Amino acid sequence: MDDPFSTDTLRGRTGESRVAHWFLLDANRWLLAGLLSVVAFVAFVALGAVAVPLREAMAHGTPVNTAFQALIAAILTGVTLVVSINQLVLSQELGRLGDQQRWMDEAMEYRRNVEALFGSIGPPGPSQFLQALVKTSSDRAEDLQAAVADSDDEVLRRRTERLVENVCRNSDEIYSQLETSDFGEFDVLRSGLNYNYSWKIYAVRRLRHEHEDALGDDEYEAFDELIDVLTLFGPALEHFKSLYFQWELVHLTRSIVYAGLPGVVVATATVLYLDPASVPGAVLGVDNMVWVVSASTTIALVPFFLLAAYVLRIATISKRTGSLGPFILRHAERTDAIDWEE
Repeated sequence: MDDPFSTDTLRGRTGESRVAHWFLLDANRWLLAGLLSVVAFVAFVALGAVAVPLREAMAHGTPVNTAFQALIAAILTGVTLVVSINQLVLSQELGRLGDQQRWMDEAMEYRRNVEALFGSIGPPGPSQFLQALVKTSSDRAEDLQAAVADSDDEVLRRRTERLVENVCRNSDEIYSQLETSDFGEFDVLRSGLNYNYSWKIYAVRRLRHEHEDALGDDEYEAFDELIDVLTLFGPALEHFKSLYFQWELVHLTRSIVYAGLPGVVVATATVLYLDPASVPGAVLGVDNMVWVVSASTTIALVPFFLLAAYVLRIATISKRTGSLGPFILRHAERTDAIDWEE
C-alpha cells in the first residue's frame, strides 16, 4: 500500500511527471505560449518544405489570403469574447452596499475565529496569513504530541508521533515556500495547494476515533484544537484561490489584447501586401515565402496560444481543488485504513 503520508504536495497527490506538472502549472504562461509558438512555427516550415510549393499555389489561387482573412476574423472575435467573459466574471464583485457589508462582516468573523487561535492579530497579507496558519497547525500538532506523551496507550503515542512529524514537516516546507511568494503570482496558491489539509483533517479525526477510549479531557481538547486550525485553513485557501483566478483573468485579458494587436496587424498586412514576387529566394533550402507565411501565421496564432496556456492552468487548478473541507475526491488519496506504521 502506498504511504498516505507521502502525498502532501499537489504533484505527489496526482502522481504526474515533473514535466507535465511544469507544463500545466509551474511554467510562466508567456514562456509556455512562446514554446507553443516555436513548435507551431517549426511545424509550418516543415510542412511548407515538403508540401506543394507555396509560391506556386499562391500563383494559381489565394490560399494565403483566405487563411489570413479567417485568422483576422478569429482574432477579433476571440479578443472580444475573452474581454466579455472577463468583464462578466469581474462584475460579480460589483454589488450593492448591503452585499458589500455582508461580505465584510463574514470576512471579519472569519478573521476573529482565526485570531482566537493565533492569540494575536493575524497578518494582512495572504502569504503571511497562510504562513501563520501553517505555523499554528505545527504548534498545535506539537501540543497534541505533548498531551499524549504520558498516555498508557503505546500505539496512540506512536501513531501520534508519526502524524505530528508529517504535519510539522509539511508545515515547515510550506512556510519556507511562502517566504518568497507574492500574491498575484502562482507561487502563493501553489504553496497553499501543497498543504494537504483535507487528508490531515481525516487522519487526525480517524486517530482520535480509533483511540477515543484512551483519551482524557486534555488530550481530546488537543485533538480538537489541531482539527480547528486545519479546518480554518480550507476557507482561506479557497478565498485566495478565487482572488487568484480573478487576477489570472485580468492578466489573460491584458495578454490577449497585447498579442492580438500585432496579430491583427501582421495578418492584415499579409492579406494586403504579400504576393508571390514579394520575397524571392530561399534560406536553408526552404522558399522564403514559406518562412514569411509561417512567421505571419505564428504571430497571428499567439493570442490563442496564450489563451490555451492560461486556461490549462486555471482548469487544472479547478479540477484538482474541487472540494472544500475533509472530502478527498481523488481515488489515489483515499483509503479505508491508514497504515500508521513505518
